[in-house]
Amino acid sequence: MAKTTQYVLAIDQGTTGTHVTILDSKLKVVGKAYREFRQIFPKPGWVEHDLDEIWSSVEATVAKALRDAGLRGRDISAIGITNQRETTGLWERDTGKPVYNAIVWQDRRTSERCAELKREGAEGPVRQTTGLVLDPYFSGTKLEWLLANVKKARNRAEAGELAFGTIDTWLVYKLSGHQAHVTDVANASRTLLMDLRTQQWSPEMRTLLNVPAQVLPEIRGSAEVYATTRGMRSLPDGIPIAGMAGDQQAALFGQACFSPGESKCTYGTGAFLLMNTGETPVTSEAGLLTTVAWRLDGRTSYALEGAAFIAGAAVQWLRDGLKIIKKASDIEALARGVKDSGDVIFVPALAGLGAPHWRPEARGLFAGIDRSTTVAHLARAVLEGVALQINDLASAMRQDSGRDIPTFKVDGGAAANDLMMQFQADVLGTEVVRPKNLETTSLGAAFLGGLGAGVWQSPEEIRAAWKADKRFVPKMSEEERTRHLTKWKRGVERA
Repeated sequence: MAKTTQYVLAIDQGTTGTHVTILDSKLKVVGKAYREFRQIFPKPGWVEHDLDEIWSSVEATVAKALRDAGLRGRDISAIGITNQRETTGLWERDTGKPVYNAIVWQDRRTSERCAELKREGAEGPVRQTTGLVLDPYFSGTKLEWLLANVKKARNRAEAGELAFGTIDTWLVYKLSGHQAHVTDVANASRTLLMDLRTQQWSPEMRTLLNVPAQVLPEIRGSAEVYATTRGMRSLPDGIPIAGMAGDQQAALFGQACFSPGESKCTYGTGAFLLMNTGETPVTSEAGLLTTVAWRLDGRTSYALEGAAFIAGAAVQWLRDGLKIIKKASDIEALARGVKDSGDVIFVPALAGLGAPHWRPEARGLFAGIDRSTTVAHLARAVLEGVALQINDLASAMRQDSGRDIPTFKVDGGAAANDLMMQFQADVLGTEVVRPKNLETTSLGAAFLGGLGAGVWQSPEEIRAAWKADKRFVPKMSEEERTRHLTKWKRGVERA
C-alpha cells in the first residue's frame, strides 16, 4: 500500500450513462458523478449511440467527480476504464470523427447474417476459436455491417484510414489525444475476432467476417500503462491510463473473485453471471460463453459467462414505455403490494434471449393475465422474470463447470432491490451476498488502473478490503420453487 494518499479515477462507461468514481489509495470512494446520454432507435431491433455524446458525458463526469472529491486533475495518479463491451465504433484514425453511430450490444440488425453463417457451418469453428456463439450481440458482425454499409468504409479501412474499437478503445484514443489505438484482452475476447488461446486477432475469423487487419487495435493486458492523458479539459497531460476491462470482467475483479469457482452476477441494463475458471478456458456445453476475465503480469484468467440481455432495462421500460412507475426505485414498493405474482409470468426477451437459449428472434412476453391482474402483479412478475432467467444461467454454469455455487455475489443497481434478491436466493436455492459497495464495476476498473500504475501491489489488498452488506438466505418451499420454475419454462417456450 502506498505510504501517501494517491487517487485513482475510474471511468465506467455503460449502456445508458457514464459513471466516474475516484478512490483513494486506502480504497475509499472520495468522489463520483453520473450522466445519462441519448439512446437512438433508428428501426425496430436497432440500437445506436453517438460516440461524441459518449465522450462528452465522460468529460463532464470527470470534471464533476473531481469537484465532488474536492480534488484537482493533477491529484490523480492513474485512470482505469471499464465499458459496455460489444458496442462497436468506427472512426477516422487521424481526426477522431465517427463515420457512423456506435452499434450497441443490444442491436439485432445482424441476426440474419448470423443465421446465414450458421447455415454455412461456421458455428463450430467460431465457438472453438473464440469461445463465443454466432449471435448479433457480439462486435464482429456489427463491424462487418459497418464496413459494408457505410460509404467507402471498407476501402478506407483497408487503407488504414479508419479505426475500429469497442468503447474502451474509443476512450483511450480520446483520453490520449488520438495517440493510442489499443484494447485489452478481456474486451477483445468479446468481438468474435480474437483467438481465445493465442489472445491475438484470428486470421480465420477476420476472413470469415471480412475484417481487414488494418482497422483493428493492438491487444494488451488488463493492468498496464497504455498511454497518458493529452489535451483534456479537466485533467493535465501525462496521467497514466493504466487499467482496462469490459464491465462484467471489471465487476468480477471488483467483487474479489480471484480464485477458480468464485462467481458474481451484475444486474445492470442486462444481467451477467461470471465464474472464474482459472488459467484454463472451460468449453461450454450448456450454451454459456468462454471468455477472458483478465490478464495480469502475463498470466491470463478465464471465465464462464451467461448473459441476460434485459434486467434493469425491463424496469426502465415499465417507467418510460408503460409509465407504470415514475422512477426505477418505485418498483419494489409497487411489487410488495401483492403477496405474489399469481399466475402472471414475464419473460424479459425485449432484445431476444441470450444464454443459455440464444434466440435472437424471441420477444418479451407477459402471460397468465386475467381480470384480477393489477399493475402490482406486473411489477412483481418483472422482478421475478429477471431472477428466473438468472437461475437458468446458474444451472448451466453448474453443469459446465462441475462446481456448485456456494455463495452468489451480486452487484449493480437492481441488486439494491431486497425483494428481487430474496426471490433470487429462493429460486437458486443458494445464499445471495450483496457487498457494501454495489458499484463493483467501477471499483474493478479503479483497482486495475491502480495496479497498472503501481498504486496497489497485488489483488490481495483488494480482497482484504471487500465487505458484505447483506445476505439473503433461501426461504421458499420446494413446492413453491417448482411452481415458479414450471411457469417460467412454459413462458420461455412461448416467447
